[in-house]
Amino acid sequence: MHKAIPILLVLVALSLSGCEDNTTAPRDVTPPAAPRGLYSVTGDGQVSLQWLGNTESDLSGYRLYEAPCASGASCPYDRIGATTGTQFVVAGLTNGVTRFYAVAAVDRAGNESQLSYETVFDTPRPAGSATLNNFVNGTAGAGWDFSAFTAKSSDDPTVDIFFGDNGSVSEMFAKDVPNQPRTEIQDAGYASSLDAVDFSPVGSNAGWAPSGGVELIPGHCYIVWTRDDHYAKFRVTQLSGSTVGFDWGYQTATGNPELRARPVHQVAPAPRPIVWLRKK
Repeated sequence: MHKAIPILLVLVALSLSGCEDNTTAPRDVTPPAAPRGLYSVTGDGQVSLQWLGNTESDLSGYRLYEAPCASGASCPYDRIGATTGTQFVVAGLTNGVTRFYAVAAVDRAGNESQLSYETVFDTPRPAGSATLNNFVNGTAGAGWDFSAFTAKSSDDPTVDIFFGDNGSVSEMFAKDVPNQPRTEIQDAGYASSLDAVDFSPVGSNAGWAPSGGVELIPGHCYIVWTRDDHYAKFRVTQLSGSTVGFDWGYQTATGNPELRARPVHQVAPAPRPIVWLRKK
């Protein structure tokens, strides 16, 4: 009887080993959902991309893609970077060249989602800072030419805007040129930075200042629609009776999501007279 025990133990062990589950869990092959809410903010030589975060528990991060056009075999999206956050800055771009962007989500198993649903395209534009003189004291250096990125005389027909202060109110005026489309201007309100406002109103009656002039307020942003169908914006950073300082951005190309509208301009048969918003 005692010698039979080892044999029974071996049989039991073999029986138990036959019941072991040697299968492994199936590999995760389900990709995350495509990210949503992708949008861009235009910069000088760069574009800032932002989107809504995915909610999958196994999310690892995101991959960013760029293409020279919207779709087709000749326009593949190339990967340009990756991040674990929900924003990405594409730097080193050429101003005036439009590019298309997309983002995909990736999980810890390496599964990648489809590209984001939104068709996002953007055109970087030049930006800088400038100071203008008060044309009431002299026209030199009182006007600004966005396309040339420089200050000029307020009498120069190539300027887009010019600054004036009558001792009671400081204004920026849109420059009218006879028999050419009007340059329009509008107050976009207070913003913490120039990039906080990145859009243009649409149409000749979309809030442009009827007189062609706006009161200047430090911290306020303003949008300009130039007579040659370009869009620009500036933010007042310094203001006195003799000078105004501002940060500016100028879109050198059309088709930008934030500044893409091309409505028909009103033609100025003659320059609008200077109308001060407040009198002494």
